[in-house]
Amino acid sequence: MPDIFDEVEEELRAERTRQFLTRYAGAIAAAAVLVIALVAGWQGWRWYQARQDQAAATVYIQAMLEASDTTGPNVAAAQGAALAEFAQLAQHAPAGYRTLARLRAAALEATQGHMPQALALWNEVATDSSADLLLRNLAELLWTQHQIDTGDPATLESRLKPLATPNDPWHAMATEQLALLALRQGKTGEAKQMLTALSNDVTVPEGVRQRATAVLAQLPG
Repeated sequence: MPDIFDEVEEELRAERTRQFLTRYAGAIAAAAVLVIALVAGWQGWRWYQARQDQAAATVYIQAMLEASDTTGPNVAAAQGAALAEFAQLAQHAPAGYRTLARLRAAALEATQGHMPQALALWNEVATDSSADLLLRNLAELLWTQHQIDTGDPATLESRLKPLATPNDPWHAMATEQLALLALRQGKTGEAKQMLTALSNDVTVPEGVRQRATAVLAQLPG
């Protein structure tokens, strides 16, 4: 008898399954198609992103090579082409390349003596909330560094101080710029304190320590 009941129960389960499949076959098929479409779309998007990254990398490397041409017969043309390519990347490349392109373009503008254009690009990156924080802070540092002798002291100080905190990767160079700004304003004691700290700190870059020591040697007392 238990075998008969088991067979009946099995038949009922099979019938319910057939009824379920008959009733919802369309929905199940649609869901399956949707899953396949989503997977295919995701794979296609990844392929597209990879192609975009590869194309941006090719243009970026070409622009870097042109920007570094300082001895060839067509230096001006090569660097002009580099600026155009950096501008193209800044508009259309994936996010990381957009930021790098603006930073490289700013550096090239600065070396050509086009400081207003360079400052505008650095400020653009520094205030771009979508850019990587490390690169935003680097742009902030470069923006202030290139105005340390002429910019408004209060503005420069307000933008340097957040970078001079110990946990910031750029804190040593930001502190160095704050010391130079203090010297510019006649705050020699304050400058000495910052320069001495940099000179004695073995964790800061060697170049910063050497510059701090050299400036200290020139100060009275």
